[in-house]
Order: sequence, then structure tokens, then C-alpha cells
Amino acid sequence: INPHNRAIMSFSLNADDVARKWEKGAPSVDRRIEAGRKLSQAGYEVRIRIDPIVPVPDWRKYYTNLIAQIFTNFMPERITLGSLRGLQSTINGSTDKSWLQYLNENSNWGKKVDFKTRYEIYATIINLLRDSYNYRDVALCKETLAMWGRLGMDYKKIKCNCVW
Repeated sequence: INPHNRAIMSFSLNADDVARKWEKGAPSVDRRIEAGRKLSQAGYEVRIRIDPIVPVPDWRKYYTNLIAQIFTNFMPERITLGSLRGLQSTINGSTDKSWLQYLNENSNWGKKVDFKTRYEIYATIINLLRDSYNYRDVALCKETLAMWGRLGMDYKKIKCNCVW
């Protein structure tokens, strides 16, 4: 393979049960992780977005399994976490509205999971990554400054998947 330091591969992943329910038509989580593994082995920088994280019953188990599956296959260069959110236009146009049950906080642009639940999700995943995988290159997507601060993260020093 010729040098390829100008290409960054980024995969959006979700817990398998969440993906099967709400990511209709997308490649399976297994296929996306396999593609990430192959690209990583070929020398590409591979980043992961775990987004949107949905606080379904047993979410801890599902997202712990997802992270184990990722790290069993390859080491991502960067992981960005994001919780479920919905623009009002997306909500209005959605035929399957079952996911709306998790959106209970209003924002200027739509609805999102409440702050306390988002904090619990992010803290759980960040601690798992740090304690079980010695992994610290984590950022948040579309989060408030209050959330960054509550998690002890400096948004100015951490890059999300969208940033070179």
C-alpha cells in the first residue's frame, strides 16, 4: 500500500441490539468492526464514533460488549462519544418514534437525553476505556460545556473525530 497519511477512516458504531432496532439498512456492527480491523492492519488511521448512545435497558452490558468487540479487533486512534438527540425536523419526519421515549430534555435545537443520564453513560464508558483498556483518547460529540466540565474534560484540548 502506498503512503496514505491523508486519509482517516471513521466508523459510527452502536451496541448490536440498538443497531438492529434503529439502524435499518446499515451494515452490521460486526461488518463495520471487521472493516475497521482490516483498515487498521493496512496502516490507516481508524477512528470510532459510538453515537448515538441510547440508554436502553441493560445499556451498560450492551456498550461494554461493543467496546470489548472493538478492542479485540483493533485499537482505534480516537473515540468520540455522543448520546441520542433529535432535531425537531427529524422527530417530525420519523416513522418509528419508539426512540423518542429516551429524549426528555429540551434544547435550543431539539430534544436530548437528560443531563444526569448522559453523564452516567459517558462516565461509565470513559472509566471502562481507561480502566480496562488504558485508553484515554476520548472526546464528546455535540455536548454542552457543562457536560465537558462535569466529566473533568477540557474541550479545547480534546479533538473529536471530525478534527484532523
